[in-house]
Amino acid sequence: MENNKREKLRQCIGCRRVRPKQEMLRVIRTPEGAVEIDRTGRKNGRGAYLCADEPACLKAALKHRSLERALKTGIPADLADKLEKELDHGC
Repeated sequence: MENNKREKLRQCIGCRRVRPKQEMLRVIRTPEGAVEIDRTGRKNGRGAYLCADEPACLKAALKHRSLERALKTGIPADLADKLEKELDHGC
């Protein structure tokens, strides 16, 4: 029998494109209030998705404050720098 599973799609909060979940990077606000990158996509917390191969998406999300709105928390400048470095080197 054929497996008719649907591909999971997510929308980038930076560029607003809809892409498969595997091509996206999840940023979460943990229950403790920390903001971090969830590379597994399974951690508990409120999540937002960014294009993993587009550092410009993070910059756009920070500029328009869509990351703050999606996570319902403020993003300090030092944390934004840390996220940019992780996106540039880690993905």
